[in-house]
Amino acid sequence: MVVSRIFTVFAAVLLVTAFALMMLPPDGMTLLDGLAEWGRDAPTDLQRSVRSTLGSFVWVKVFMPVLVRPVWMIPLFLGVLSAGLAASTLPPTESPRRTGRRL
Repeated sequence: MVVSRIFTVFAAVLLVTAFALMMLPPDGMTLLDGLAEWGRDAPTDLQRSVRSTLGSFVWVKVFMPVLVRPVWMIPLFLGVLSAGLAASTLPPTESPRRTGRRL
């Protein structure tokens, strides 16, 4: 029950963040643009660290397609995932006992 509530709060925060990122920045802001706004060297540092640890293939096939998506898509995806985990971790409900006669 506690785990479900944690995931519910996490989902709510992420969904509100996704909505704010959808409304506040200029239209068409990609995740790469958002990283550049956050820190001027952030995209270059990310590329350098991913290529040195995971390789160029992972950078080209995994990270580049994600970085061209809108900035709000990552928190939206994580929020929906957290909402699903919250629903999955709910304890099972007890079925009401039948008191009627069986015919």
